[in-house]
Amino acid sequence: MLKLNIHEAKTHLSRYLPALERGETLILCKRNIPIAEIRPLPKPRTLPRPIGLAADRGVELPPEFFDPLPTELLAAFNGEAE
Repeated sequence: MLKLNIHEAKTHLSRYLPALERGETLILCKRNIPIAEIRPLPKPRTLPRPIGLAADRGVELPPEFFDPLPTELLAAFNGEAE
Protein backbone atom coordinates (compact mmCIF):
# COMPACT_ATOMS: atom_id res chain seq x y z
CA MET A 1 0.00 0.00 0.00
CA LEU A 2 1.43 3.32 -1.10
CA LYS A 3 0.50 6.63 0.52
CA LEU A 4 0.63 9.73 -1.66
CA ASN A 5 -0.32 13.31 -1.10
CA ILE A 6 -2.62 14.72 -3.78
CA HIS A 7 0.09 16.92 -5.30
CA GLU A 8 2.46 13.96 -5.68
CA ALA A 9 -0.30 11.84 -7.25
CA LYS A 10 -1.26 14.59 -9.73
CA THR A 11 2.33 15.20 -10.70
CA HIS A 12 3.60 11.62 -10.94
CA LEU A 13 0.59 9.31 -11.30
CA SER A 14 2.12 7.53 -14.29
CA ARG A 15 5.05 6.43 -12.07
CA TYR A 16 2.64 4.52 -9.84
CA LEU A 17 0.64 2.77 -12.57
CA PRO A 18 3.00 -0.26 -12.72
CA ALA A 19 2.49 -0.76 -8.97
CA LEU A 20 -1.28 -0.61 -9.48
CA GLU A 21 -1.03 -3.19 -12.26
CA ARG A 22 0.81 -5.50 -9.84
CA GLY A 23 -2.07 -5.23 -7.39
CA GLU A 24 -0.86 -2.45 -5.08
CA THR A 25 -3.34 -0.02 -3.54
CA LEU A 26 -2.72 3.73 -3.52
CA ILE A 27 -3.96 5.81 -0.61
CA LEU A 28 -4.49 9.47 -1.50
CA CYS A 29 -3.89 11.88 1.35
CA LYS A 30 -4.69 15.53 1.89
CA ARG A 31 -2.16 17.00 4.26
CA ASN A 32 -1.15 13.46 5.27
CA ILE A 33 -4.73 12.49 6.15
CA PRO A 34 -6.08 9.61 4.01
CA ILE A 35 -9.12 10.64 1.97
CA ALA A 36 -9.36 8.14 -0.91
CA GLU A 37 -8.12 4.80 -2.13
CA ILE A 38 -7.22 3.76 -5.67
CA ARG A 39 -7.28 0.02 -6.34
CA PRO A 40 -6.62 -1.97 -9.49
CA LEU A 41 -9.58 -3.43 -11.34
CA PRO A 42 -9.87 -7.22 -11.42
CA LYS A 43 -8.33 -8.77 -14.49
CA PRO A 44 -10.90 -9.85 -17.10
CA ARG A 45 -11.38 -13.54 -17.80
CA THR A 46 -9.31 -14.85 -20.66
CA LEU A 47 -11.22 -18.11 -20.96
CA PRO A 48 -14.99 -18.49 -21.07
CA ARG A 49 -16.65 -19.73 -17.91
CA PRO A 50 -17.16 -23.51 -18.11
CA ILE A 51 -20.73 -24.78 -18.23
CA GLY A 52 -21.97 -27.08 -15.48
CA LEU A 53 -19.86 -25.91 -12.53
CA ALA A 54 -22.61 -26.82 -10.04
CA ALA A 55 -23.73 -30.02 -11.74
CA ASP A 56 -22.49 -32.14 -8.83
CA ARG A 57 -24.52 -30.21 -6.23
CA GLY A 58 -27.78 -31.90 -7.20
CA VAL A 59 -29.93 -28.78 -7.37
CA GLU A 60 -33.42 -29.69 -8.52
CA LEU A 61 -36.23 -27.30 -9.37
CA PRO A 62 -39.76 -28.26 -8.40
CA PRO A 63 -42.32 -28.42 -11.24
CA GLU A 64 -44.10 -25.34 -9.79
CA PHE A 65 -41.04 -23.28 -10.67
CA PHE A 66 -42.17 -23.25 -14.30
CA ASP A 67 -45.79 -22.25 -13.56
CA PRO A 68 -46.89 -18.77 -14.70
CA LEU A 69 -46.49 -16.00 -12.12
CA PRO A 70 -49.58 -14.67 -10.34
CA THR A 71 -51.25 -11.68 -12.00
CA GLU A 72 -50.53 -9.38 -9.01
CA LEU A 73 -46.82 -10.18 -9.17
CA LEU A 74 -46.66 -9.60 -12.93
CA ALA A 75 -48.42 -6.27 -12.45
CA ALA A 76 -45.84 -5.29 -9.81
CA PHE A 77 -42.97 -6.14 -12.18
CA ASN A 78 -44.59 -4.04 -14.91
CA GLY A 79 -45.11 -1.06 -12.60
CA GLU A 80 -48.88 -1.44 -12.71
CA ALA A 81 -49.43 -2.34 -9.05
CA GLU A 82 -50.70 0.19 -6.54
